[in-house]
Amino acid sequence: MSDFLDVDATLEDWSSLRAATDFKGLLVGNGASRAVWDDFGYDSLFENARTVEDKPLSASELAVFDAMQTRSFEQVLGALKTTSRVNKALAVSSAAPRNRYYAIKEALINSVHAIHIPWRLVRASTLATLNEELARYRTVFTTNYDLLNYWALQHRSEAIDDLFNGPNASFDLSESATKKPRLLYLHGGLHLVRNQDGTARKLTSTEGTLLGSFAINNTLKTLDDVPLFINEGPSAEKLRTIRSSDYLSFCYEQLLGHGDSLCIFGHALAEQDSHIVRALRLAKPKVVAISIYPRSAAFIQHQKRHYAKVFEGTGVALRFFDAKTHALGNPKLSVPVEV
Repeated sequence: MSDFLDVDATLEDWSSLRAATDFKGLLVGNGASRAVWDDFGYDSLFENARTVEDKPLSASELAVFDAMQTRSFEQVLGALKTTSRVNKALAVSSAAPRNRYYAIKEALINSVHAIHIPWRLVRASTLATLNEELARYRTVFTTNYDLLNYWALQHRSEAIDDLFNGPNASFDLSESATKKPRLLYLHGGLHLVRNQDGTARKLTSTEGTLLGSFAINNTLKTLDDVPLFINEGPSAEKLRTIRSSDYLSFCYEQLLGHGDSLCIFGHALAEQDSHIVRALRLAKPKVVAISIYPRSAAFIQHQKRHYAKVFEGTGVALRFFDAKTHALGNPKLSVPVEV
């Protein structure tokens, strides 16, 4: 660690760094989404759902989160769905958990729509850039649950495999084209749902209607699909959710076993993602190249010290590059947020 006490503020150019090292893996964080749509810089989806203008979480819904001691929509919706089914089987009224389910789902829907980039503002050139960059790596890991990477994959679906190629677009390794680059959602995504048996399935929709499909709250039929994504919470809670899903567990195991060189773009590796840090420390990639946005010399130095501490004692060779020189950080990708 002593070598990093007096770090300088220089950053490498990504093109030169890539030319010298073959990076097999890419870990993408929220910084990549913010490079396209700055509203992805929200602090908490749960807090947004409490304050969203249209039908926010009420005291009754908040009481369910408090009772479960979580801020995870996936966990709460899953529990309410199970409770409603059990009550029905026992001939007990299922109205209360059912009503809370739909109210929480509606608050989630409204919150997502308040912060997510609308499809009509997504440029084809942006999706082409994202697709081309993601396809450069053998494995792309992402903790983002928004739809940008999904839309980029759909832009040229033959280039990247998301492993949802089985019957009904279910997670199925036997149906996957393993020679293609793989896109793995470590924290799930808005386009993924959890089946009743815990398996994962991808919602099938055209690019322009998928965000609208997420907004369907079907109160006329049986309880609908529970979204499979981890929105927030402490690392231990995130890890519990990961272990409860066959798909998320697989993705995490792949990160644990990634010993090849790795590029990390737009990921803070903060305390709430210490399970990601743990996986990286155990995997010990040969070289880790980390993006830093050049806000100021002091900021660059602070970030270098942070990442050096994250990987301290692992023997991993760290390289730091200017985020704006990477395709995912190109300032031309930015879409102005509507007022």
